[in-house]
Amino acid sequence: MTSHRIVLPLALIEGAHLARLVDDFRDIIRERDSGDPAVRRLTPSAYPDDATAAQSFADSTRDDLLDRRLIEAEKVSAALAPFRADVDSLSEQDALAPQDLVILDDDIDAWLRTLTALRLVIATRLGITSDENDRGDDGRHDVYDWLGYRLEVLIQAADESDERRGD
Repeated sequence: MTSHRIVLPLALIEGAHLARLVDDFRDIIRERDSGDPAVRRLTPSAYPDDATAAQSFADSTRDDLLDRRLIEAEKVSAALAPFRADVDSLSEQDALAPQDLVILDDDIDAWLRTLTALRLVIATRLGITSDENDRGDDGRHDVYDWLGYRLEVLIQAADESDERRGD
């Protein structure tokens, strides 16, 4: 039995930057700073109107949720291993050269959840509350948009893979 996989072309520099973002995301999860707004965004309150119930729920589920997020981010990180390069030392042609990003079908949900969670962290850090926020000339918003684009591409590839298999 062969494992199905999705193969997406990705420029070496894009893969390297994504790998760094995922590494940073993993660090945030490992630190588990409950005072960090990004961590709070990753572990939303189930009872926003009841502080006692919310705290009880968070105490019983927060670590498991963050553990799952870390495991999934590690799967994403492992798939990005071929993209780990010192892109600053590469020529522009080499940095922009497409490489195949291989994602096993079994890992697609981990990818989708990790990229979505990473966007939540970035949105929290930048104060993005909707797509209509005035972004001005702040280039950091471009990373948020780029991740959204990559997420869309991944969803389309997963849908096409399902159609080919007849799922």
